[in-house]
Amino acid sequence: MTPPLLAEVSPPESTVPETSVFSAYELNAAYDELFSSDGLPRPHYAALHERLAHTSPDDFRRRKAMTDLSMREDGVGFTVYRAEEGIERVWPMDPVPRIIPAAEWRRIEAGLVQRITALNLFLWDVYHEQHILRDGVVPARLVLQGGFFRREFVGVDVPRRIYVHICGTDLIRDADGCYLVLEDNARTPSGVSYMLQNRQVLKRVFPALFNDYDVLPNDDYPAALLDVLQWIAPPAAAQPTVVLLSPGMYNSAYFEHSYLAQRMGIELVEGRDLFVDANRVWMRTTRGPRRVDVIYRRIDDDFLDPLTFRPDSALGVPGLVNAYRAGTVALANSIGTGIADDKGVYPFVPDMIRYYLKQDPLLPNVETFRPEIPAERSHVLANLESLVVKRVNESGGYGMLVGPASTREQREEFRAAIEANPRDFIAQPTIQLSTHPTFVDGRLDGRHVDLRPFVLCGERVVVTPGGLTRVALPKGSLVVNSSQGGGSKDTWILADRGSAEDRPERGL
Repeated sequence: MTPPLLAEVSPPESTVPETSVFSAYELNAAYDELFSSDGLPRPHYAALHERLAHTSPDDFRRRKAMTDLSMREDGVGFTVYRAEEGIERVWPMDPVPRIIPAAEWRRIEAGLVQRITALNLFLWDVYHEQHILRDGVVPARLVLQGGFFRREFVGVDVPRRIYVHICGTDLIRDADGCYLVLEDNARTPSGVSYMLQNRQVLKRVFPALFNDYDVLPNDDYPAALLDVLQWIAPPAAAQPTVVLLSPGMYNSAYFEHSYLAQRMGIELVEGRDLFVDANRVWMRTTRGPRRVDVIYRRIDDDFLDPLTFRPDSALGVPGLVNAYRAGTVALANSIGTGIADDKGVYPFVPDMIRYYLKQDPLLPNVETFRPEIPAERSHVLANLESLVVKRVNESGGYGMLVGPASTREQREEFRAAIEANPRDFIAQPTIQLSTHPTFVDGRLDGRHVDLRPFVLCGERVVVTPGGLTRVALPKGSLVVNSSQGGGSKDTWILADRGSAEDRPERGL
């Protein structure tokens, strides 16, 4: 059955003008963030809908152009790699914000705190006593043979017993509107700078949107991150020196590296700027060597230290791992966290929560099939055209087969790869991610979205209000990654009017 147009399902007394950017908006089987199934705006979107409905398409085009220009002038970009060539692009932002009510956010927040707590307990356990493996809750072979498990760090005590200090957990909504965890990003999660920049640009180009809402601010993230980094410093460091270690300007997330270093007031360094002497890390400066106490590293484990990991790495610091082992420098995130966001380990996170916290998970996982189990492998191979298949160690939308959008040739390629090495894959049902009005081709149209909230784990766990809402800009696409043509939106968390701690944010 063809889904009705919004104009057809809206009540006759609707105040939506015929020339509105909503005039041809279509609802489909996916959960729509703004509209309920009867075509009426959800209560927390009513004021925004009214304002947008009376914004002309020409005015909207001007504001979208202002958004793009602001991003370009602020230098907000990212790099897409194609055939070994890096293509610099301006960060794509849609000016229609996503809104999450306070009560809905409280459950998300509690679920994220629960999840990162369990993941840190899991990492400490598998690198020490390995109780969860001995008890058979998580298969030992799955962890110990995982590509991101670092045998070199078994028995190493990390500062404050915290492995994951910064986490970006990807959430989606199913057709019923239920939030599901798609994956955890526990190594070097990216995107928080775009979350912060989206807010600043929207306040600049569309300030009137804020007039009807109490939106929680998110601009204290850099200060909260710096607090975490200083808290994990070695005890001897009274006034710790913190640096951000970047692979350099050709990295796809270099804008974020420079942005966060500037906002935190710390040095942005590359591997060549640091050296190790007497198991201590030093930074080269014009005034001579300066001791470094904490490194917020945006370099993967493999490239961090050529003496321990890849010997051909020119990005890391020789001897850094030994300094970390000796406790003279702290790293965020810790070495070895990749096993916690290995997609093969992901299905067991709810079991970790029950095992370590004695609680039921507040945020469920997406149903996941593990081809290394023969019965599940048979199911996956028989249903490739309807499943999403992922390589367990890939990210950024790479190494993935979206069954309904795939070709026969692509499916056969994945079939052969799964049969050759089933541990390297998981499969999930194709979920129609929720949709959100997005300005495309002169009008608002539904596009699939996800949500990446950012969690900081230090003296306490802090979930920044909001997160990065990513948008699959091509019509019908389910791939939201910027490297695959995705964009983003500002994400508003509404203040709980009953809480004195909430600090509403207004437009300019």
